[in-house]
Amino acid sequence: MKTFSQKPAEVTKDWILIDAENIVVGRLASIVANRLRGKHKPTYTPHVDDGDNVIIINADKAVFTGRKYENKKYYWHTGYPGGIKERTAKQMFEGRFPERVVEKAVQRMIPRGPLGRRQMKNLRVYAGAEHPHEAQQPKSLDVAALSSKNKRV
Repeated sequence: MKTFSQKPAEVTKDWILIDAENIVVGRLASIVANRLRGKHKPTYTPHVDDGDNVIIINADKAVFTGRKYENKKYYWHTGYPGGIKERTAKQMFEGRFPERVVEKAVQRMIPRGPLGRRQMKNLRVYAGAEHPHEAQQPKSLDVAALSSKNKRV
């Protein structure tokens, strides 16, 4: 029995549509990260980008558990001395780009490096319910039905 190793030319990518309304951010991010990496497929190969293309809509309606909405902080550095900056999750959701909360959660679950950057390009996140990918005929994935803990009421 030989170990299976998929070639990049043999990869078939599906399009997946996920509605993030009332879905817990961390649970959504872990499911999406597995889909982007291709770990849900029997043909998973660690060094090949064989994951699916994922579209997330209603990212501005995703939720946190506990007090993370007020207390969770996102840090970045400007590059200047003393240039550490921070924003809370509440400020991010109420700001110009609320979809970045979901993007950052998924990005931090993907390995760093050239392959991880390529896999992140297969993720599209939209704050509203509209998306321009109808021509790809995405299959809908009901994340709330996978576990009762995935959805907040």
